[in-house]
Amino acid sequence: MRTPYVTARPVRNRYLVRERDRRRLREMGRVTFAVLLVGVALLAYTWLHLRLLGSGYRVEALQRELHELERLERHMSLEAAYLSSPSRVESHAAERLGMAPPRVDQLIFAASEATR
Repeated sequence: MRTPYVTARPVRNRYLVRERDRRRLREMGRVTFAVLLVGVALLAYTWLHLRLLGSGYRVEALQRELHELERLERHMSLEAAYLSSPSRVESHAAERLGMAPPRVDQLIFAASEATR
């Protein structure tokens, strides 16, 4: 038994040409433009955010380096003050270099022009 639902029918509109819908094309163009605009805005925001984070990390690293250099400067100035103290210089000259204060017979006094 053959019914119209079982038999294959030939397609009658095979040679029809579909006309382009200009309104749909314009709408698709607008949607594509809007999606691209939002995408570019998100990419720009992400790029700026990453640049800001990178700058923050660089500032933090430079601040750490500054604090370390300030600590080193304080240490060096304390060491310079210790090494240039007159008592330390005198003891170093006496112990390591074998120097002693001059005796009276080794002193030479120079007369100034005002006293002549």
